[in-house]
Amino acid sequence: MGLKDIGEFGFIRRISRGCLIRETGVVRAIGDDAAAVTGDPDQLTLVTTDLLVERVHFLRESTTGAELGHKSLAVNLSDIAAMGGFARDAFISLAIPENCSIDFLDAFYDGMKALAVEFDVNILGGDTTRSKQDLVINIAVIGSIFEAQLLLRSGAKPGDIIVTTGFLGDSRAGLHLILNQIETDTPALRELRRAHVLPKPYLREGRFLAETGSVTSAIDTSDGLSSDIRHIAEESAVGVRLYADQIPVSDHLTAFCKDIQEDPVLWALSGGEDYTLLCTVAPENVASVCRDYEEKFASPLYRIGEIITERKMELVLADGEIRAFEALGWDHFRPGIA
Repeated sequence: MGLKDIGEFGFIRRISRGCLIRETGVVRAIGDDAAAVTGDPDQLTLVTTDLLVERVHFLRESTTGAELGHKSLAVNLSDIAAMGGFARDAFISLAIPENCSIDFLDAFYDGMKALAVEFDVNILGGDTTRSKQDLVINIAVIGSIFEAQLLLRSGAKPGDIIVTTGFLGDSRAGLHLILNQIETDTPALRELRRAHVLPKPYLREGRFLAETGSVTSAIDTSDGLSSDIRHIAEESAVGVRLYADQIPVSDHLTAFCKDIQEDPVLWALSGGEDYTLLCTVAPENVASVCRDYEEKFASPLYRIGEIITERKMELVLADGEIRAFEALGWDHFRPGIA
């Protein structure tokens, strides 16, 4: 069955079930020309949007609808997490080609709704239209944050310690598996693919870090470690020193890179779409922040480097050699996955 069989409004009725997760603050959800919500007068409003285009950001034949729905919402929630905020409401707009089945779209919304339930996020509307060829997804998420807790890219200072919330490079390996049609026939390969198609938004972790008052800057690793730490450096007018042997690389990525004779640290630097949080923490508080983080989330906050005064990007190798590094991650106007 296709969209032509049920029409636009039949599709809207079909997907609107289960979209209102949290009624607090919602005056009107799906059903009118616009949603109506009330905001908290004591908080700032956060707004983020992300556009995903078939054959540029994803290959429809290489993912399930549920995976694509999860990832489409997750990348927006990650932006809210990087600001330390609460995610509130999502708006979904789709341009749908004729060859995209209702079953795929149902699964797409199931994937989004499952993630929305996990993080108490409403899906309050959006738009649908016809596409002549590719599936195009645009999602906007509204969040909120206490102004005193707002995390920006621009607050890093010399001496601050650079930390990240998870492994880096796994998503790049997962994309490599998909693009090269490598069968994920082991648990390790399945985990690498999962890192790419089902990324984790670190919303709870972002809230914790914002509440400490010790985080001076933050970003999510959507474009890759080397690119995203450069964003912090440029916005804060500082330099960066990373330590290669401290960059968190999973056992799965280490084994995978050994098989294909690649350097996992380079993959961690140049990969994208890991969506961990990359933060700088005041040095006098980093020990307590790391301790409390691990107690709360049963996972370490990895220390990977420090902010320096001189505006340069340095990578310290295991033998002590220091090399300059460039931004090697994703760039939307360089050739993509297609």
